[in-house]
Amino acid sequence: MKRRVVITGCGIYSCIGKNMEEVKHSLYHGVSGIGIDPARKTYGYRSLLTGIVERPELKGLLDRRSRISLAEQGEYAVAATLEAFGNAGIDADYAENNEIGIFYGNDSSAKAVIDAHNKIIEKRDTMLLGSEAVFRSMNSTVSINLATIFKLKGVNMTVSSACASGSHAIGLGYVFIRDGLQEMVLCGGAQETNFYSMGSFDALSVFSVRMDAPQKASRPFDASRDGLVPSGGAASLILEEYEHAVKRGAPILAEVAGYGFSSNGASISQPSDFGSETAMKRALADAGISAGEVDYVNAHATSTPQGDMFEAMAINRVFGAHKPPVSSTKSMTGHECWMAGASEAVYSLIMMQHSFVAPNINFEQPDEYSARLNIATETVEKNINVFLSNSFGFGGANSALIVKKITNDE
Repeated sequence: MKRRVVITGCGIYSCIGKNMEEVKHSLYHGVSGIGIDPARKTYGYRSLLTGIVERPELKGLLDRRSRISLAEQGEYAVAATLEAFGNAGIDADYAENNEIGIFYGNDSSAKAVIDAHNKIIEKRDTMLLGSEAVFRSMNSTVSINLATIFKLKGVNMTVSSACASGSHAIGLGYVFIRDGLQEMVLCGGAQETNFYSMGSFDALSVFSVRMDAPQKASRPFDASRDGLVPSGGAASLILEEYEHAVKRGAPILAEVAGYGFSSNGASISQPSDFGSETAMKRALADAGISAGEVDYVNAHATSTPQGDMFEAMAINRVFGAHKPPVSSTKSMTGHECWMAGASEAVYSLIMMQHSFVAPNINFEQPDEYSARLNIATETVEKNINVFLSNSFGFGGANSALIVKKITNDE
């Protein structure tokens, strides 16, 4: 018998807010977190646009050894996880004496690798790197550091699946709990924002060059979109088996009801409407609901010409008869890459908790595909009982999550 999986805590650290309350304000009011990074010009970028994310101050919260083992994205993840555990009512003693697993999305640690390389070139001696360098530069840097810092004793895995990493991390946490392998799992995604991590993307000419108006540059589904804006931070969610959560008196925020996935099986960089459609339909089937029961779709839409087009086609095929409101929070945050699937689940959960749909800002003129969707151009006051969140990545990695509101009689 499948067990129910609920969300008992969330934390967020992003360019539109350093915690759940700040992010709620930004989402409701359509506040953009996009700006200009002048260092990118010197480095050789076409586009200087990025989400502006301040580094968190962890001194006083973590000991020095823990701090120096963290890469940039790990710092964001610690900040988000502290909030998530706090909201879930989990303290250090509980984590020490109970089994908690971790699935965390991360697909690069560029700055740590480059910093280590530069130091070796300068010193001509690897012994001068310090023992902490390896823990910052591994692709699993976030999950191994969080597991150590928070004394997690369950499953410990990094999910590297391009821009679907954070979503797949939640999906895997859901599956492990649903099937009885874990009672509680920390899930999430993190993304570094330094310019070292994004140069190869800029080389693909996928970034917007609308630098005269940074906060209008990310414009998912708009006919004049010219590319995505990179961004980052971290988002953490505490997933827990329903009866386990009830027994410990945990706050139950929502239920993870469905997880869908697919691979396009084609071009490494070309999106697919059929792959996207498959993931959404699989999530609906897993949740045991119809398309008409979904109250809101959080689109993956990154503001690229092809990606938004194919997703619009897929959403229309799945939801066209029902026209639920659709928006891409990337219009405010930019594309948070490895973090996006987790952060957008959090953003959508905030909307569910406070009964509104965040606007798809900068949407001024639809193209022939987005014109078929019910895109929320302004904040919509709406009771959300069920939402679906899409995440798609390079290599045809597709993920879709369905989250349901928990009612008082459950």
